[in-house]
Amino acid sequence: MSSIEKIPVTVITGFLGSGKTTLIRHVMQNSGGRRLAVLVNEFGTLGVDGDILKSCAIESCPAENIIELANGCICCTVADDFVPTIETLLAMPTTPDHILIETSGLALPKPLLKAFDWPALRSRITVDGVIALADAEAVSAGRFAPDEAAVQRQREADESIDHETPLSEVFEDQIACADIVLLTKTDLVGEAALAKAKAVIAAEAPRPLPILPTVDGVIDTRIILGLNAAAEDDLDARPSHHDSHHDEHDHEDFDSVVVDLGAIADPDQLAAAVAMLAREQRILRVKGYVAIEGKPMRLLIQAVGERVRHQYDRPWGNDTRATRLVCIGEHDDIDGQAIRAVLQSAACVEA
Repeated sequence: MSSIEKIPVTVITGFLGSGKTTLIRHVMQNSGGRRLAVLVNEFGTLGVDGDILKSCAIESCPAENIIELANGCICCTVADDFVPTIETLLAMPTTPDHILIETSGLALPKPLLKAFDWPALRSRITVDGVIALADAEAVSAGRFAPDEAAVQRQREADESIDHETPLSEVFEDQIACADIVLLTKTDLVGEAALAKAKAVIAAEAPRPLPILPTVDGVIDTRIILGLNAAAEDDLDARPSHHDSHHDEHDHEDFDSVVVDLGAIADPDQLAAAVAMLAREQRILRVKGYVAIEGKPMRLLIQAVGERVRHQYDRPWGNDTRATRLVCIGEHDDIDGQAIRAVLQSAACVEA
């Protein structure tokens, strides 16, 4: 099979809450006639992003073409999860024209690219491009170290050591691996902050990269699909902090806890509790579904730090009405009992 016949794959990476799912939803609705398949990788056991995308399934990307992996980061479970899943997509009666992969917000993209060199895959698929998303507000504020004062104290104690945090390494690796960077949620920042965010990303990039502002995932799909980058053959140009570690990568620095509750009386009170988790317990990301008393619609809640958004997405229908939230943070900051206590304080649990 020649390279022209290979099915192109676009890898969409980016930090927690940067807007990857929103972008994929836009691409699904503006596929340019392509039949798409989507592979979603979640960190934590509660699959929210895959469910969101399946609810948006259309003829060019039906629900059966949307597969979710929630057993861990696919850059760590290539043989067990990624390769078999891609083989499943390729064996479908109607082969997709293009595959989108949404990585976990904690994933390093380079180990995933190396999986495309597996004999079972190399002759059949190619990495069309790597799209990295970066939250304009977060980047402009420099929020990569959860405790910048502590990092600075460590640096002052030993100037010979660069005490980067895991979050900064994840961000830098994602930028270094990208073909295009989408600066998201630019409607939330002014021109000065936008310019600062672009400067930060440009400084981290190992080579000149297009840095494009977006709002709500809207971008001409002709810009991000059809790049023909063959990124699996271009790994040396995509440096990683982990290149010298024999490609080892794990997520011991991060952890998640799932909190199950009953119905909630006041969504704003819950949102305030979620913001409190970010402020007082340094929780990075919260997402899930909420049952609101007296409401037939399911409430979707998504938070990045103290920025909390919630909206009703669809009726519960035959699904069990329940509130289930996944909270993600650095390992040392995850205290399941304390997290549950904060969220339960905002809940009115059904009898």
